[in-house]
Amino acid sequence: MTLSNPGWPVHLEHEQVSVRPFRRSDANRWSELRRANEAWLAPWEPGTGTTWHEAHSPAAFRAMLRSLKRSVKDGTSWPLAVCWDGKLVGGLTVGNIVRRAFGSAYAGYWIDRGHAGRNITATALALVVDHALTVGRLHRIEVNIRPENGPSNRVAEKLGLRREGLHKRYLYIDGDWRDHYGYAVTAEEVVSERMVDRFERLKRAEAERPASSS
Repeated sequence: MTLSNPGWPVHLEHEQVSVRPFRRSDANRWSELRRANEAWLAPWEPGTGTTWHEAHSPAAFRAMLRSLKRSVKDGTSWPLAVCWDGKLVGGLTVGNIVRRAFGSAYAGYWIDRGHAGRNITATALALVVDHALTVGRLHRIEVNIRPENGPSNRVAEKLGLRREGLHKRYLYIDGDWRDHYGYAVTAEEVVSERMVDRFERLKRAEAERPASSS
């Protein structure tokens, strides 16, 4: 842990899901995943000014990682690999970390389409939020998601993140300024029960609920 970036580096796991810092050896796997998931991911992410294929080469990953390491050193981000059974399947970034009176950051995430629907992203986000609001000494985490992005909205809703409103024309994505829902959670909301434990409890309750008769 560093004084300028408390909570980093971070290695967290719950059952088959783990999160860890990205490393140079992830380049080929990251490139393979990102290129294969263009149709799944591109509509929700800001453009880079180049083609998706070029922006997601192994070389592009290494350049991105160098930039991210500078932001880590500055204490403004946590770039994390999301893994399933130890294999990279997605990413989660805690970014725009601001300390002192604000004590806030945002979280963004993506997952390989072939691994969607297994609660991997929700579990990873729960682990990271718990860590950020305790060991990481942050007070608030926010997540901003386009209303049309059903899977990402479901992740925030599964974890019980508070929807605070609609940010009009929030980010320039896919050729236009797009609205986003703003979700948030504060440290006071995870004092009595860790988010990952709450999520597991809700999953068990859902699994035990009798199916409604037709």
